[in-house]
Amino acid sequence: MRTQILDVDQAREAGDLRGAVLVGLDLNGVDLRVPLDGALFLGCALSPLTRRRAEAAGALVFPAIPDLPYEVYRSRLYTPAELFDGFDPARPESYGDTLDARAYRHSKQQGHHPDPLHALAERLHDHAITEALGDALTGSPVAVMGGHALGRDTPGYRRAVALGAALGEAGFTVLTGGGPGAMEAVPLGVRAGVDESVLRDLARVPGFGHDAESIGRWIAACPPLPEFDRPRTIGIPTWFYGHEPPTPACELHAKYFANSVREEGLLTVATGGIIYTPGSAGTVQEVFQDYTQNHYGSVGPAAPMVFLGKEFWVNEIPAAPLVQQLARGREAERWVLVTDDVAEAVAFLTDYASTL
Repeated sequence: MRTQILDVDQAREAGDLRGAVLVGLDLNGVDLRVPLDGALFLGCALSPLTRRRAEAAGALVFPAIPDLPYEVYRSRLYTPAELFDGFDPARPESYGDTLDARAYRHSKQQGHHPDPLHALAERLHDHAITEALGDALTGSPVAVMGGHALGRDTPGYRRAVALGAALGEAGFTVLTGGGPGAMEAVPLGVRAGVDESVLRDLARVPGFGHDAESIGRWIAACPPLPEFDRPRTIGIPTWFYGHEPPTPACELHAKYFANSVREEGLLTVATGGIIYTPGSAGTVQEVFQDYTQNHYGSVGPAAPMVFLGKEFWVNEIPAAPLVQQLARGREAERWVLVTDDVAEAVAFLTDYASTL
């Protein structure tokens, strides 16, 4: 496995950089008189001498790509503070100046057939995010899928907060799509529990429109939330749906440009199982993507699929019976649950975790 070097002093003190990956470092003036065979320099500034030595040793030098509003070669996930850098709650329209908004505008300007340079930059960025997500995750995280359209003032939002609180009390690291609706309510519950004052304040700004000012007001309404000794809430959103801002309720965000990479990745890393709350076409798509992984064991043993809301998943959108039929006679069959009971859902996930 390659050693990743993220600090100039670490690079300077290394006795051997063969096969190492050096990310985003200003190495001008650093005399790397060490073996560099097979090293990768990603977005590093190199002196002419170091560049010649690196290339002579067979190292690969990937240059920084200019005029982009985002880092191509990231080594960490985003915090809400990074995504909203430049945002002033007193001027909610200032959301339009943030990294999040600028990256979305830049990506949208590329259209469906982006310039090859920008297409490559986005793919490199997304690969870096996947690596950073793997580094951030511990144990067997669980994911919660559900609709983005739940307003903060709705009973469904409150139920999702209660679900998050129950998962948090059970000690799970919880993943969501990182956007509004259920994707926000669950991590809010993990971090703050069912806090009536927080819910009351949020309900005053139940949603947002398509303009920077209303998005800014929605962001500003989220109060400071408790931190943990390790990340317990990670959002996995996408600039493909960049008109939906990421929620400040998540401690970290693995934000992608490619929605397909984001969706498959979210399902893959939720090794502790997935809870499906009522949603629309996107949630139904995730149900069957997830079951396909379980059916064929393509990413490991079958993990729990919990359908929370019997009426919705059995009668209104009958995805649960189809999954149960497909799973019949397979290992996945024992890890499919249809329930209305949050406590039963959490106990089911806890039982599965005890088998790992």
